[in-house]
Amino acid sequence: MKYPCLVSKRLCKTPIHVHLEAEGTTCEGDPEFVVDLDLKCNFQDRAKTILTAEKKLVQITGTALFPGDIAPDLPSLSGGTVTIFGQERRIEQGCKNRNPDGSVNYCSLEVV
Repeated sequence: MKYPCLVSKRLCKTPIHVHLEAEGTTCEGDPEFVVDLDLKCNFQDRAKTILTAEKKLVQITGTALFPGDIAPDLPSLSGGTVTIFGQERRIEQGCKNRNPDGSVNYCSLEVV
């Protein structure tokens, strides 16, 4: 059975540069495996206000959605950075959303 992709390619129009790093490190402390990708995504921005003792801080977060598996060589999307709209943001959480048969339907990256 073929499962429908929940993130359509025709809706992914925002250019993004993704720098993914694997969880493991080499003996020098560098990431074991690094992937640099230039892709198109569906990006959704969010703003969150955090009140601290000194001042109010506005934190901009967002979600980048990609159809299919963007990094089939990596078992999980755990860290790295993205460059979107000219700003570099840190990947806080990554997810490979799977079909019931185990194949990857779409990937999502939560960035801060």
